[in-house]
Amino acid sequence: MKIQKNTIIQGKHNKPILTDFIYKDNKQPKPIVIFCHGYKGYKDWGAWHIMAKEFANNNFFFVKFNFSYNGGTVENPIDFPDLEAFGNNNFSIELDDLETVIDYVLENKIFQAEINKNNITLIGHSRGGGIATLKASQNTKITAVISWAGISDIESRFPKGEALAQWKKDGIGYIENTRTKQQMPNKYQLYENFMANKEKLHIQTAVTQLTIPHLIVQGTDDVVVLPQEAENLHKWNPQSKLLLIKDMNHALGNTQPWKEKTMPKDLENVVKQSILFLSNTN
Repeated sequence: MKIQKNTIIQGKHNKPILTDFIYKDNKQPKPIVIFCHGYKGYKDWGAWHIMAKEFANNNFFFVKFNFSYNGGTVENPIDFPDLEAFGNNNFSIELDDLETVIDYVLENKIFQAEINKNNITLIGHSRGGGIATLKASQNTKITAVISWAGISDIESRFPKGEALAQWKKDGIGYIENTRTKQQMPNKYQLYENFMANKEKLHIQTAVTQLTIPHLIVQGTDDVVVLPQEAENLHKWNPQSKLLLIKDMNHALGNTQPWKEKTMPKDLENVVKQSILFLSNTN
């Protein structure tokens, strides 16, 4: 198996997109799977590295990457050494980053014998599930999309009323990272960017327009993205497949750091079901 870590892809917003490619180097075209991490996430979080190898072992060309403004750096892609970047991130940047990664994979001469350009799946966790779903609706090259504990709406996550007015006045707000104890900044530009691109960032509209295979995976014990969001996604696209996993939390059983040699049982199940879904759609 070939594991090509921390490849620097130049993004459209003056920051690099750090990317990993995991695949069997056997000169056989393989379906492409591109994974999007969530809010306060990164490509090396938890057991994502074991998950990537499992997809590769099942003959997928697997790609995971850090959104360029996720708060990581080339020197330190783990955790959040660049909180200034984190505060300047927004949904439009993440959609552009994902587009850049898709184009890079398809156009890179090194990968041509290893990839099936006509078989591209996007998988996203949490906020990344929303980004993957939006992109799958917008980019006709995408042939399947999978949401793991993915959000169904962006606007409802913003503060309302006085809290929104205060955020505008201050220009910045903070949320604590309970693990690292960092105060993670969210600049008001995040809201402004959403409002300026509201139609493009409307997940319900994107889901209703999907005509490709669509898997929605959700844990019943998720208190971050509630099961109702998965049910909404399924309602908006009745052709989708909804998989509710009993007692699974938002992190799919993951913790950071993950020191075991195998995936947590819930993530292992999610990966198994996702591979099965893709095998049945190919």
